[in-house]
Amino acid sequence: MKKWLSFLMVIMAVFVLAACTANESAGNEEDETQQEAEGSSDEGASDGEESGGDNVLRLNNGVEPTSFDPPMGFDAASWQALNNLMEGLTRLGQNDQPEAATAEEWDISEDGKEYTFTIRDEAKWSNGDDVTAEDFVYAWTRLLDPETGSPAAFLGYFIEGGEAFNSGDGSADDLGLEAVDEKTFKVTLAAPTGFFLNIISNPAFFPVNKAVAEENPEWFAEADSFVGNGPFALEEWNHDSDFTMVKNDQYWDAETVKLEEVHWAMVNDTNTEYQMFESGELDVSEIPADLAEDLLDSDQTQVVPQAGTQFFRFNVNEEPFQNKKIRQALALAVNQQEIVDYVTKMGEEPAHGFVSYGFEDPSGNDFRDANGNLVEYDPEQAKQLLEEGMEEEGYDELPAITLSYNTSEDNKKIAETLQQRFQQDLGIEITLENAEWNVFLQDQKDLKHQLSRSSFLADYGDPINFLESFITDSSMNRTGWSNAEYDDLIAQAKNEADEEARWELMYEAEKLLLEEMPIFPVHFYNQVHLYDDSVSNIVRHPVGYLELKWAEKN
Repeated sequence: MKKWLSFLMVIMAVFVLAACTANESAGNEEDETQQEAEGSSDEGASDGEESGGDNVLRLNNGVEPTSFDPPMGFDAASWQALNNLMEGLTRLGQNDQPEAATAEEWDISEDGKEYTFTIRDEAKWSNGDDVTAEDFVYAWTRLLDPETGSPAAFLGYFIEGGEAFNSGDGSADDLGLEAVDEKTFKVTLAAPTGFFLNIISNPAFFPVNKAVAEENPEWFAEADSFVGNGPFALEEWNHDSDFTMVKNDQYWDAETVKLEEVHWAMVNDTNTEYQMFESGELDVSEIPADLAEDLLDSDQTQVVPQAGTQFFRFNVNEEPFQNKKIRQALALAVNQQEIVDYVTKMGEEPAHGFVSYGFEDPSGNDFRDANGNLVEYDPEQAKQLLEEGMEEEGYDELPAITLSYNTSEDNKKIAETLQQRFQQDLGIEITLENAEWNVFLQDQKDLKHQLSRSSFLADYGDPINFLESFITDSSMNRTGWSNAEYDDLIAQAKNEADEEARWELMYEAEKLLLEEMPIFPVHFYNQVHLYDDSVSNIVRHPVGYLELKWAEKN
C-alpha cells in the first residue's frame, strides 16, 4: 500500500519523457485535496425496486453534492459523480496513471513549460456540441477568476499568470492559455511541472461548454440543464434525496461503457447504508466500524489505498488556540493508535505526520518514514504544555472549547473519543456540536469553528499537494494560521528543479507545520467497501476519484 505512489511517479517520468515527442502520463486531500473527504460516504443509489435490472448500478453518495460546477464541487461529495459526468484532457486509467481522454495527444516543449493538446474530433458534449479548445480556455480562466471564488483555484497556480490573476494582481489576458484553433489547446506553465498531466485529470480542470454557460450561468444546478462530456449524463436529480446518471451516447468512448444507469442515494449513515446493501437496495457499501472484525475478511470486501489524512483544525484566531503550546497540548493528548484500533477499525494507519505514506523521494525513501513521527500521544508532555500555555495567557481556567464535526456516526464516535481523552488526560471539558455537510463546510471556510474535524484527499501524486493547503490565504487553510517561513518553503519547493533539494524543502515544511500545530492528524485513509457479487471493474484511485467507465453489473 505504501509503495503505490513510488510506482506511479516512475511511470509518470517515463510518460513525460515520451510526451516530449508524443504523449501521456500519471495519477489528492483533500479534502482536501485538496480535495475534501469530509462530506461523502463515497458511493450512492436509489430505490431498490426502481433500480432493478441489468447493468443498473446502485450506489450511495452519502449527502447532497456540493456542486456539479467543476471549479466549485471540490470535495468527495461532488467528485464521485462529477468525475463520471465529465472528463478532462487526461483521465486516470485503470492502473491509476493519466491517459489520453478528451485530448487524444499532446506535445511538451523542451523546457517543459509548454503543453499543446490536440482535442479529439469525436469529443462531444451531451447535447451534441463539439468540445473545443475555447471551452477549456473558458473553464480554466473561470477556475482562476477571483470572482468565481473557487476553492480549487490554487491548483491552477502552475499556469503562467494563474496566481497573479487569482489574487487580483493580474489579468485574464496574461494567463498562459490559448485556443490555437478549434481543437488545439496550448498551455504555458510558470515553471516545469513534471506532474502536470496528473494535476489536470482533477475535476477542477474539466471543460465547460462556453455557449451553454453564457446562456445559463446555473447550467450545472439541475439535471435538465446539465451538460457534460463524460461517460454518463445526468438524467434526474432530486435534491437531498437521490440522482440518476445514464450512459452518455455522445461520449467519444461510449463503446467501453457497459452500465446503462447509475442510481445514487444520499444516506448519511453507514449502518443504514449497510442494511440497504444487505437487503439488495445498494450494490456497494462501506463497512460499519462495529462489524469490521467480521466483514474485513469477507470475499465481498475490497481494500485499496487512498492518499489522504483525517485531521482536526484549530482556529488560531479563537481563544485559547492563539497559543501554540495549548494547541500542542491538545495534539499530544490524541491517541491515534487508540482511534484506529477501537473506533474506526478499518485497518488504517495512525497519522503521526500530515503527508500520508506512498510518496518516495529520489533516494527511494518513503516521505512518511523519512520525516518520522512528528506528533505522537504523550499525555505527560501534553499536561506540561497546557500548564505553560495557560500561564503565558494568564488563564486560571481555559475558555470554553467546542469541537465541531459534520454529521456522521463515524465522525461522532471520533469526536466523543477525543472528548473523553481531553477530559481524562488534561482535565478539559469540551462541548461537541454537529451540522449537516454544506452548513458545516461553509462555517469552516468562514472560520466560525473553534476546533473542527477535517480531511484531506490528495488531488495529485506529490507531497506538495498536502503541504500547500496551509500557506497564508489558501482557501484550504481554514485555520487563520499564517507563517512567512512556511509560505517561503512551499514557494521554493514549487520552483525547485533539483528533486533532492525540493524534497528537503518539503520535509522542512512539514516539520514546521507540526511544530506550529494549527492542525493535528488522526489517521491516514484507505478505501474499504463491500461489493455485491454482480459488480465488477469499479476503479478507486488512490487520489480519490471513483471511476465507473469500466464498471459492470452482471
